Amino acid sequence: MRAFVFCLALLAPVSAHAAAENKAEPQTAAAAAAPAAAAATSAGLSLDTPIAEIAAAPAGKAVLETQLPGLLTHPAYETFKAFSLKALQPYSNGLITDERLAAVEAGLKAITPAG
Repeated sequence: MRAFVFCLALLAPVSAHAAAENKAEPQTAAAAAAPAAAAATSAGLSLDTPIAEIAAAPAGKAVLETQLPGLLTHPAYETFKAFSLKALQPYSNGLITDERLAAVEAGLKAITPAG
């Protein structure tokens, strides 16, 4: 788990650069987060959904906390929360495995309303 935390910390420079270029964007993103999370929950959550949107749904947050403990409390969470789990996987140095993604996907499918 410590290796996972370390690997995600490597993403911090990317976030710092993006934040410097888009200083006004965090408020806009925060204001849009609630409606986007509601839409994601009704449309379904997947491995392609941004991590922040999954975490905004209580059941989605529970799946992430169970299958990827420490992800939501990671110091660099603000850096990677806009990534999907599929997009974050290559940066995890093998800690977000295909098996973990499959478990998250199964958990998300279990909470997604049939449509």
